Amino acid sequence: MNFDSNRYDTMPYRRCGASGVKLPAFSLGLWHNFGADADFENARQLIFTAFNHGITHFDLANNYGPPPGAAESTFGKILNADLRAHRDELFISTKAGHLMWEGPYGDWGSRKHILSSLDQSLKRMNVDYVDLFYSHRPDPDTPLEETMGALATAVQQGKALHVGISKYSLEDTERAVGILHAMNVPCLVHQVRYNMIDSAPEDRLFPKISDLNLGVVAFCPLAQGILSEKYLNAIPADSRAAGPSVFLDSQKVDARHAQIMQLHAIAQKRGQTLAQMALAWVLREGTPVTTALIGASRPAQILENIEALRVPSFSPDELLSIHTLLNP
Repeated sequence: MNFDSNRYDTMPYRRCGASGVKLPAFSLGLWHNFGADADFENARQLIFTAFNHGITHFDLANNYGPPPGAAESTFGKILNADLRAHRDELFISTKAGHLMWEGPYGDWGSRKHILSSLDQSLKRMNVDYVDLFYSHRPDPDTPLEETMGALATAVQQGKALHVGISKYSLEDTERAVGILHAMNVPCLVHQVRYNMIDSAPEDRLFPKISDLNLGVVAFCPLAQGILSEKYLNAIPADSRAAGPSVFLDSQKVDARHAQIMQLHAIAQKRGQTLAQMALAWVLREGTPVTTALIGASRPAQILENIEALRVPSFSPDELLSIHTLLNP
């Protein structure tokens, strides 16, 4: 596969906290559309399109599928067939902490689960190491020292270059970073749910993250598709909100419909789609966000999302209008 030699010319790269890592403004998440039931050639084209436009960070987790593990297997096949020569240009992340197998060690944050899961992930992707390995969620029953110690071991064993945390509270974030620091293994990033509708991290978590010199990976920047054109007029029969998803349903969409329409109007005045404006808002100046995780079912969606970077910054009036609309 021949890629565009100018692929790095237009994608902005942001330094991750105080580290030497630079991540693209957009990263491709493989949560959906890379499972065993997905069209393999489409998945391949999604990866190619992303990389061909400067997206070097590919975000996975052990449980992404369906079934769990399938997304890593799919990515591994694509990587080894078509991108092996570019491995050093890629920043691959994966996670452990959600249910993967039966029994007491099949999920959460025990040392047994974390390290066994990483070994399985490396085999599925057929790689020697990942660039970033996360604790996918805090474990209320396992000492934080044990979970962070397992992450540190992954680095010491050469199976991960960096480690991070996902969905941790402010208090647990501060403790986790301190524990890792004491073991001389810096915490690189905090993966945070952040979008126009869910902006709670701005109040306390983001200031603490900035104090700790962490990068921020913003997931669900489109609020599972609510902040897109998909639901402007009605809920499509084949959409996530119309299906059995536990993360999005028709009631959540209906409750936000009036706001979505008004945000859409603001976006049109900016010359953007609603999705492009929502992504630009997540990446705007004044937040510690390093990269926004985007998902896609079609290569064209990746290109549409990248266009969010082409519009000038928000004016103070635009930001005030958006804030007032979302916080009546």
